[in-house]
Amino acid sequence: MSVTDDLEHWRSLLSRSFVPLEPAPVGSGRVGGRLRSTQLGSLYLAEVRGSAQIVKRTAATIRAADPALVKVGLQLSGRGLLEQDGRETVLSPGDFALYETTRPYRLRFDGPFRMLVVMCPRTDLAVPAARLSGRTATPVRGASGIGAAVSPFLRGLRPMLDTGAPTGVGGHRLGTAVLESLGAAFDDSPPVHAGSTGSLFLRATAHLELHLGDPELGAESVAGALHVSVRYLQRAFENEGETVGGRLRRTRLERCRRDLRDPALAERSVGAIAARWGLVNPSHFSRAFRAAYGLTPREYREAALCGPAQESCARGKDGGGVRAVSSPHDDDPRDP
Repeated sequence: MSVTDDLEHWRSLLSRSFVPLEPAPVGSGRVGGRLRSTQLGSLYLAEVRGSAQIVKRTAATIRAADPALVKVGLQLSGRGLLEQDGRETVLSPGDFALYETTRPYRLRFDGPFRMLVVMCPRTDLAVPAARLSGRTATPVRGASGIGAAVSPFLRGLRPMLDTGAPTGVGGHRLGTAVLESLGAAFDDSPPVHAGSTGSLFLRATAHLELHLGDPELGAESVAGALHVSVRYLQRAFENEGETVGGRLRRTRLERCRRDLRDPALAERSVGAIAARWGLVNPSHFSRAFRAAYGLTPREYREAALCGPAQESCARGKDGGGVRAVSSPHDDDPRDP
């Protein structure tokens, strides 16, 4: 744990721990705090305690380093104001919100505060880029809805900041659970009127999740199961900035990526993992995976399970994740 009340030291500590940042005092007070952190797979967890202050991510700090990360701040005590993308929100204890390092943002705390920060590569959150960007500086309230389940779960990670995060299979599974929980929170749509395309979109995405293993899953089968026309289904996805095929392909590839870096599945073949999620054409799967993540499935598994210090992937040891480089978007999920 690092503690300081010197502004330059605090700026250096925050920038080395996260991304380049600019803290500043509120009024004439001194700026400082303490920080403790740990690594959980591709996730970086930190608890920040500080005095009243403003922390900014500016155009200049973005030019200094832009690793394309997302940060989720869970307010533990005090109150915080988050601003990004023309939106602002006040976070009370138990609330959390998302912000991205690729664009300027501003945090303001008018008194002593504690915040748990979860940071990870943007591509690790299985949420469409357009939807994710639309959720910055938008609160998930810890007292209701999905936040009432996710907020206590995130808070429960804090003991690891003292003891260290688990490694191996246990650490991988826990990191995946955190990402899945955050993905659910930020991919969650606000309530809509029954019969609207928003309601259809929610029902359709739920149907896709339940039937990913079906190689014949596609727009026609989903429309038939939900008793709507294919065109109406497609319009529901277009209103959310997606397509049925693009959503299906991205979700399938993300499930495969998750399984390929799971030490518990190290003995399962790449083909079996792909087939589990409905991708039954090995060559098409390999091309789609490489287009999405920059590596073939086998290369990704070797990098994720072995890491540079390991001798053999067959042992199934977790050496850390690999950052994806792009997201697939295609209308034919059966031809990956």
